[in-house]
Amino acid sequence: MTKDLTIIDYGIGNLRSVQKAFEAAGARVVRSGDPQAIASASKLVLPGVGAFGMCASRLRRLGLEEPIKQAVEAGVPLLGVCVGMQLLFESGEERGRHRGLGLLPGRIVRFDRDLAQTNGRSLKIPHVGWNRLDVQTASPLTSGLSTDAYVYFVHSYHAAPTVAGDIIATTAYGIDFPAIVGRNRVYGVQFHPEKSQHDGLRILRNFVDVPV
Repeated sequence: MTKDLTIIDYGIGNLRSVQKAFEAAGARVVRSGDPQAIASASKLVLPGVGAFGMCASRLRRLGLEEPIKQAVEAGVPLLGVCVGMQLLFESGEERGRHRGLGLLPGRIVRFDRDLAQTNGRSLKIPHVGWNRLDVQTASPLTSGLSTDAYVYFVHSYHAAPTVAGDIIATTAYGIDFPAIVGRNRVYGVQFHPEKSQHDGLRILRNFVDVPV
């Protein structure tokens, strides 16, 4: 089974820490912003931090949108991380409305400003910290995870998928929002697996082991 993996380098995201985490998970990692290398990769990771629109614009300016879509159409496994996960959807509503990659139906929306816990206490936005995953459906990405898996989040926006079946796991933060999504060989995680210790490493190892 190949362990080769390409991290899409478009100048945005904590690429070094993501690379180190995947290497710890057993992958042979290449970072590339070359459209041909991305189109011909055996496995892809799309990282991202910051604003949805800025990340989407950067991908397109570098000519990487079509190579990513070509790879997905060819059956190449793809994992989006944080804003990289958000980019998998059709649109994002951060600072206006921006077009995503459209690999999963749905949009990215902001947490409600009046988000509250069951005791009525207001919750802070952005959502920052450790929260438990609640797996909704079986997936290669969650194989071997404990029922008490915790991962680390930093975000103000979350996915609102059109198809409920695309939600693999949720997390509770005032509402139950999608923490892991996926369809066929396209996966996304809203949290930072590279900062999520053994549970995050398990998820990365699971993606490394997805057959190609």
